[in-house]
Amino acid sequence: MNSDLSSQQVKDIGEQGLLEKLQRFCPPEIIGDDAAVLETAPGQSLVVTTDVLVDGVHFSNLTTSPEDAGWRAAAANLSDLAAMGASPLGITVGLGLPGELRVSWVERLYQGMTECLQKYNNTPIVGGDVVRSPVTTLAITAFGQVNPSQIIRRSTAVVGDAIVVTGVHGASRAGLELLLHPELGQNLNKEEKTALIRAHQRPQPRLDVLPILWKILTSNSQFSIAGMDSSDGLADAIIQICHASGVGAVLEHRQIPIPKTFNHWLTPDQALKYALYGGEDFELVLCLPQELASALVQHLGEVAAIAGRITAGSTVILHDEQKKFPDQVLNLSQGFQHFGQ
Repeated sequence: MNSDLSSQQVKDIGEQGLLEKLQRFCPPEIIGDDAAVLETAPGQSLVVTTDVLVDGVHFSNLTTSPEDAGWRAAAANLSDLAAMGASPLGITVGLGLPGELRVSWVERLYQGMTECLQKYNNTPIVGGDVVRSPVTTLAITAFGQVNPSQIIRRSTAVVGDAIVVTGVHGASRAGLELLLHPELGQNLNKEEKTALIRAHQRPQPRLDVLPILWKILTSNSQFSIAGMDSSDGLADAIIQICHASGVGAVLEHRQIPIPKTFNHWLTPDQALKYALYGGEDFELVLCLPQELASALVQHLGEVAAIAGRITAGSTVILHDEQKKFPDQVLNLSQGFQHFGQ
């Protein structure tokens, strides 16, 4: 890259100059008007989600390259679509940028977004907005479509449902800790550290689970499935589902999917806290009848587990069948709170 261009700042080219550079990341036949028009298939519902990321809160140059920040931003929105059962159609991007920010940083941000979007349904960037801001801010609105009969909601869990969790939990938080404190994890080898750091920098939204889920449910359409993603932590997801559905839950301690490498450098209490409250794992938490849950886990293999069950009442309890740990009531106070003290 030419050194003169790499040092070019946003204020040097202005809004229109920056938009001209960014428009090449978008399909030319869609952009250019005041809004994008997205055609959905007959019998499909449009799903829309928005996520805002702020420098120093959601990403930092200490832990995240511009490409990784872009990937994470796109992945967060695609994960929200997956949590609704929807497949992506496109995204719009809103940028709040300091004038002194280098243009190359913004282009690299878009490169990371594009890398993620191309992997998942080749999802296009169909527009957006750019404004001046003292803090770099990224706001993405994602659009998806879903068959109305396949919409996943938080409010439809019923007593007796099994709780299926995809992937492992706590890996993103562990990767962040390793980035912030390189001296940690002395018992981990290079590959193990890299895997945890990548879980933080390049999370994978679980759109891949949906086709398998619908295949299993094809002959079982007389019930609804509840769920959401675990971007704010596993405990948060289960509590939110239970609150919306008016039910409780029991989460089995030894069934919580935790990275095996945690045993090499974290205490059991630390590993549990990372898994329950670490957040940003972008996995799915789904509640469905036991028989279908078992079939889904069998199809997904090691990337899914039945971690608990839905119960009557309103309390979410962490239980240990081996009685090594006392039962505890899970709550939201230990997770990340944007405006917490």
